[in-house]
Amino acid sequence: MDRQYDIVTFDCYGTLVDWESGIAGAFIRAAAADGVELRREDILREYARIEPEVEHEHYRPYREVLTEAAQRVARSLGWTTDGAFLSESLPSWLPFADTNPALERLRNAGYKLGVLSNIDDDLFAETRRHFTVDLDLLVTAQQVRSYKPGHAHFNEARQRIGDARWLHAAQSNFHDVVPANALGIPSAWVNPHGATALPGGTPTYEVREMAGLAELLAPH
Repeated sequence: MDRQYDIVTFDCYGTLVDWESGIAGAFIRAAAADGVELRREDILREYARIEPEVEHEHYRPYREVLTEAAQRVARSLGWTTDGAFLSESLPSWLPFADTNPALERLRNAGYKLGVLSNIDDDLFAETRRHFTVDLDLLVTAQQVRSYKPGHAHFNEARQRIGDARWLHAAQSNFHDVVPANALGIPSAWVNPHGATALPGGTPTYEVREMAGLAELLAPH
């Protein structure tokens, strides 16, 4: 495959970083300290349901989104907490094993790289330490005061990117692929669980993991 794009942007948490393990682990540890046992699948099910609701209510810093979502998830699972543990755990959330090798491969193939993330600048600075490549572009929720699937991240990125050829890659069909498609931005869906695309969410490309995306865009 010839290089059709100049820049590839990514969602961060869930795409580059294993946020399911980060979230579930934080809940399990904090609840256990209170003598409460929670199950990973219950935590992730409720978090996937509740966090988008919190983001949609009104703009608030992502640290506050994490705290409010944690409180509501815990309550739905029969546990009471102030929720602060979740944002405090975020700096320890690690990239997937294939993330940095994939990013390095894309960088070495000549692509510029960026991140469009529902995050605060200071929290992302902690995550950025886990990456082995520099970024050419970063658009956060704090910068645009909006959360994906709103279009503000993409519109801001387009303004900064200009007319460069752009591909956006993400794990969330809802937060990323659907709005990218609506704006005419080519998309790559990193779909590890083989989920079904939402209406309007059929991607330009579909892969199971970051390694597959790197192979697609920068074949040996």
